[in-house]
Amino acid sequence: MRKEYLFIGLLLLISIASLLDVISDYLENESWLHLLTESVLILLSLTGIIYLVLEIFRYRHHNERLEGQLENTENDLNNTRSQLKKVRQEYQLVIQEQLDLWQLSDSEREVAMLLLKGLSFKEIAEIRETQEKTVRQQASSLYKKADLAGRHEFSAYFFEDLL
Repeated sequence: MRKEYLFIGLLLLISIASLLDVISDYLENESWLHLLTESVLILLSLTGIIYLVLEIFRYRHHNERLEGQLENTENDLNNTRSQLKKVRQEYQLVIQEQLDLWQLSDSEREVAMLLLKGLSFKEIAEIRETQEKTVRQQASSLYKKADLAGRHEFSAYFFEDLL
């Protein structure tokens, strides 16, 4: 923005200096061609000033509109995040209630939650600092308690209604 004001100031100085020169030349009876040339320079400078001022106003208006849109988008995003957080919390309660109904042990619950997050048996074993074989046994136990055939059916049980 400061550059635009600098150019406006320079063009204004050029216009004033040219106007004073035209007045001086007129008083000295300079040729009409010389006066016309300098007058055209003044008009071009004034046109440049007007153009820059209009561009600055257009740019400011555009910027204000974009800032308003950005603020609205940020508000919408915050509302969506808040709603998603609430839905996540409610869905987590639903999952916990179902795990309660299946009467899973704490270990089986932890494995169940990690399975629902999409982790492999190996990743779950690393997180829980246990053997992959142990995780497989706990997963099998929870599938049996839930009366489900396996991992895919277990995940589908919770996610099928969401899709």
